Amino acid sequence: MITIGQLAGYVGVSTKTIRVYHDKGLLPEPDRDASGYRRYGANDAIDLIKIRTLAEAGVPLARIRDLRSATDAEYQQALREIDDELTARIRGLRATQGRLRRLAAGDLSPLPAEVGAHVEDLVRWGFTPRWVELQRDLWILVFATHPDQAITLFQEQAEILAHPALRQLFLDYDRAHDLDADDPRIDGLARRIADATRERYGPGEPPALDAASEIPALAQGTVNAASPAWRRLDMLIRAQLHT
Repeated sequence: MITIGQLAGYVGVSTKTIRVYHDKGLLPEPDRDASGYRRYGANDAIDLIKIRTLAEAGVPLARIRDLRSATDAEYQQALREIDDELTARIRGLRATQGRLRRLAAGDLSPLPAEVGAHVEDLVRWGFTPRWVELQRDLWILVFATHPDQAITLFQEQAEILAHPALRQLFLDYDRAHDLDADDPRIDGLARRIADATRERYGPGEPPALDAASEIPALAQGTVNAASPAWRRLDMLIRAQLHT
């Protein structure tokens, strides 16, 4: 029989760790001898080695306690689940590492490279800095909240803007920012945008985020808040598309 200090030294843990395992119910606390000291045997050392190994592998103490009483099949299943959890954590850490490395290299945008290139195209095509910044910020919002759907929406818009006639509609939308809300040119632009939308999508709906998502309304609200003319333009387009 050995003391708690000897057990800790042989297994490679601290006496405090052994006491924590006692308190958590992971390692049964042995009886004390006549002198009041705990005495440990070979089985205690073996159990402690198993507990230490699981703990070092990242298994939470609460799960180790459950595994101590599990059948062999339950034990193997639990280890597979823990392995899957660790794999997911590793994947997340690698993604975080990649973002940190891009930041260290001076890439401060959380957007995919193709979106960044598209934003540069907006500048080249003559969109105002105001519009370019707004589009970049809104894509950041969409990619952060709906990463699985954002790329489809982005590719749809990029395809539209690659078409000169459709791109002109967006340029006119951009330049309408400074118009008076009652300017008749807004009515004409709204009709042209509604007609182009119907021609592209027919009776169907353009690609969009999940119906339950609040992000499209939030994004359009941000656009509308930037200009009374843009707010009226949005209202007219919606009205014409639903008549």
